[in-house]
Amino acid sequence: MKAEYKQYILNFKRPSGTSRGVMTTKETWFIKLEHQGKTGVGECGILRGLSVDDRPDYEEKLKWVCNNIHLGLDNLLSELTAYPSIQFGLETAYKSLGSSDSFELFPSEFSRGKDGIPINGLVWMGNEDFMRTQIKDKIEAGFSCIKLKIGAIDFQTELDILKSIRKEFSVSDIELRVDANGAFSTEDALEKLKQLSEYQLHSIEQPIKAQQFEAMSKLCDVTPLPIALDEELIGVFSKANKQTLLQTIKPQYIILKPSLVGGFGGSKDWINAAEDLNIKWWITSALESNIGLNAISQWTYTLKSKMPQGLGTGSLFTNNFPSPLIVKNGTLHYNLKQHWKFNL
Repeated sequence: MKAEYKQYILNFKRPSGTSRGVMTTKETWFIKLEHQGKTGVGECGILRGLSVDDRPDYEEKLKWVCNNIHLGLDNLLSELTAYPSIQFGLETAYKSLGSSDSFELFPSEFSRGKDGIPINGLVWMGNEDFMRTQIKDKIEAGFSCIKLKIGAIDFQTELDILKSIRKEFSVSDIELRVDANGAFSTEDALEKLKQLSEYQLHSIEQPIKAQQFEAMSKLCDVTPLPIALDEELIGVFSKANKQTLLQTIKPQYIILKPSLVGGFGGSKDWINAAEDLNIKWWITSALESNIGLNAISQWTYTLKSKMPQGLGTGSLFTNNFPSPLIVKNGTLHYNLKQHWKFNL
């Protein structure tokens, strides 16, 4: 078997803001395998400044993987615990290599174009007019679940935006989620959650920064608004530590990004630990290209969750790879009439 890797820079159609800053590009890497005339491709979707494997030796580790591909998937994964995005890319590449159609990784009604996955529409931070325009576009596109990035502009303005949505759309019309990306301080988080809860939100992601375990535990215990852990899960590797974290904090939800938490295997460990504690979950992409999004989406469908998932990021980039993935009426579908086009 031969293996090689390549960097690729995705360009956002327009700057996309979170409380951590504004993004105009997204770095990603691909692993390509060749074996007995078959080709497999996997995406290593690193997020600089967030991924635990954002390390100076990242490319060196990719090179090591390719030079030691003969060790086999299981051995390589065990050596890559601290590199979850490479684990995800490697899992996908091997899965792709073993498929008769290298892009049908998890055969299902979804990959055969016969069923869709409900997803949330994503509204990025920006000035009030920009956010309102995005919300209008998502509603007109048929989304029944909208997720808003909050925490970077004036909080009262964000409340006013939520209030205006609720004036026009009830809970049965639109499910609203918000994502603070850790923007609130431990001192004012509870008061902000109380104000947000007036607008009958589904949940809030990561209200305070990660690794403040006592503060987050207290917040989850008294919150008037369900809390979903996101960044909190990054860098927690062992099954025992995953169980301990969830037992300590007791969140209402967890959100899983395979590129950030150790691929499909790492994500499934989190799901098992959460379900043992009656904690609900959903899956989200981490701004991968359509290659990574395809793998996450097909896998997500096999989990049979009825909740809207965070898989609507494929249209964010000007230079994404054309693929069968399409969004229609707030659901992600596989259009078999559209074909993959890429050259790595």
